[in-house]
Amino acid sequence: MNYIIRNANIVNEGKIVSSDVLLVNDIISKIGNGINAGNAKEINAEGKYLLPGAIDDQVHFREPGLTHKAEIYTEAKAAVAGGITSYMDMPNTVPNTLTQQLLEDKYQRAEQCSLSNYSFFMGASNDNIEEVLKTNAENVCGIKVFMGSSTGNMLVDNEKTLEGIFSRSHILIAAHCEDEATIRQNTELFKKEYGENIPVEAHPLIRNVEACYKSSEMAVTLAKKHNARFHLLHISTAKETSLFDNITPLKEKRITAEVCIHHLWFDDSYYKTKGTLLKWNPAVKSAADRDELLKAVLDNRIDIIATDHAPHTLEEKNNAYLKAPSGGPLVQHALPAMLEFYQQGKISLEKIAEKMCHAVADCFQIKNRGYIREGYYADLVLVDLNKPWTVSKENVLSKCGWSIFEGQTFQSQVTHTFVNGHLAYENGSFDESRKGKRLTFDR
Repeated sequence: MNYIIRNANIVNEGKIVSSDVLLVNDIISKIGNGINAGNAKEINAEGKYLLPGAIDDQVHFREPGLTHKAEIYTEAKAAVAGGITSYMDMPNTVPNTLTQQLLEDKYQRAEQCSLSNYSFFMGASNDNIEEVLKTNAENVCGIKVFMGSSTGNMLVDNEKTLEGIFSRSHILIAAHCEDEATIRQNTELFKKEYGENIPVEAHPLIRNVEACYKSSEMAVTLAKKHNARFHLLHISTAKETSLFDNITPLKEKRITAEVCIHHLWFDDSYYKTKGTLLKWNPAVKSAADRDELLKAVLDNRIDIIATDHAPHTLEEKNNAYLKAPSGGPLVQHALPAMLEFYQQGKISLEKIAEKMCHAVADCFQIKNRGYIREGYYADLVLVDLNKPWTVSKENVLSKCGWSIFEGQTFQSQVTHTFVNGHLAYENGSFDESRKGKRLTFDR
């Protein structure tokens, strides 16, 4: 079915313009006023805002091997309900995505069941560099390096291996940066004081600013040394923002950075009420760190806003600090959370579209997505800025069945989500008759 979205306030490329948008098959066919709709179905968007579909460059959908927590099918639906039309999934599944065959297996699974568009990172370990270098830059988003603890055989702490990846890679390298030696040392200090009963409030002291900065600085230094295309994931400290500049245009940057929703929203005072539900790696830190991260988003030292959506069951999260896993679900609530910041006067709609849509497309060189342009894929999200709703267990769509935002009332609501011109989500209902597509890259 073709669609025409009438009288939308289009948020795109630094401007807000009222216009119609005609969707024909997969693409945006025409943007303008008074478009002849023909046999297209009309959607009245008067008073609403139309943004490009958000692109989330960091999710953990847990498939294969960890599907008691989440799976591609459930989490892609949650993403679409939250206005995220494309995602990039991480390799720390079971088994770890360390071969080209295991990588392709994930693509084949997504083709069968993902309502949202998709890409998957190739994983690096200390001993698979030759396999990593086989990665196709045109249809794989990048290489993921865990320069900090991770699942299975994915901690890359061998200096020779890191030099090899940064010097030989022809594709974007994304990294989780926390210094493992610092974390282990800090953990032992707290164990001496508390034994196995370390309070969760110690999390940002164990995974502290220095652990983050030491690893991030090393990665940035390696990237500069080898002129590698490097993307630092989920920075959590004010100190790390000093490693990045605000060169424009973004496409000229060789080193880029990302911040996640939880590091922009929460600070260490929330550990008392949220407990281990707030346990993420890197840790949520001080209010001063949080505030500087938002400042760095606004002045373009930080390029992308993402989620690091990483579900665990409530049973797992409700363990004591040392046993509770890190991470939580966020794809359904990321865009509403940023729109709440807009309502509070902290960020503009244009900047939200830039950081969650345009910049991701530019950083990863995604073909024909991330913008509302004629000829581009019709990945679009329509939001009502005056439709309050409250997050509850009953409306959480992630398989794990909980959210850090439970009890939070958002003033804005996603009403329609188009994926490749297909109306996949409308006012709480899904149309799963068409699946998303594999992202491709202009490299």
